[in-house]
Amino acid sequence: MPVIAHLSDTHLDGSPRAADRTRAVMAYLDALPYDLDAVLVSGDVADHGSPAEYREARELLSTRHPLLVLPGNHDERAAFRSVLLGEDPVAVDGAPVNRLHVAEGFAVALCDSTRPGRDDGWLDEGTLEWLDGVLGSVRVPVLVAFHHPPVPLGIPYLDGLRQFGAERLAAVTARHPHVAAFLCGHAHLSTATTFAGRPLVVAPGVVSTARLPWEARPTPDAHVHRGLPPAVAFHVLDCEGRFATHVRSC
Repeated sequence: MPVIAHLSDTHLDGSPRAADRTRAVMAYLDALPYDLDAVLVSGDVADHGSPAEYREARELLSTRHPLLVLPGNHDERAAFRSVLLGEDPVAVDGAPVNRLHVAEGFAVALCDSTRPGRDDGWLDEGTLEWLDGVLGSVRVPVLVAFHHPPVPLGIPYLDGLRQFGAERLAAVTARHPHVAAFLCGHAHLSTATTFAGRPLVVAPGVVSTARLPWEARPTPDAHVHRGLPPAVAFHVLDCEGRFATHVRSC
């Protein structure tokens, strides 16, 4: 039964606070008696996209479990590739960071929904063609992951920064019934909804937790809680392809 840990939005910036919160989550995962099938970090690994932040990320995210990372709107593709992934960014000339991870009984398609210079999301045509191809090449259940939620979550501040053009993604995945779920970050909330007839799960934020519109806030622009503990989601796929998610604070 595959078990995938899912965290997001570490926003590492060289500060002790961001590092300590990331370290708490990773220490919890490494103390588990069970070897996880993957640890997914769904974007905004760094806060400013600097090489120094990715060097910090490489150290803090080190784990005995298979690690999967994808970029968010705060990340910078060239530094993400070269420092965090150890790839040559020149060879791909700024292309989206799309990768496929295939394991026993499942696969994860890591899609780059970032738009350089912008905070909202979009899967470009090349990414959609790549996704269509990899979904056609594997026969195990696939989790499709990206940073930006492709649907509104009922939080106006966040909904304006979601992944747009999502009907194109829905059309691609409609051709592939073995897509089990969609996974994302960006919202700094543990949220479950649906998209294109499948579960869509948003990972809780590590660096902070978004305030809901009906929650009190000390100032109008206080969009996040900074004092709530970091958290991680666990996704489970059973032998019948059933998908479930559990969340733990760290």
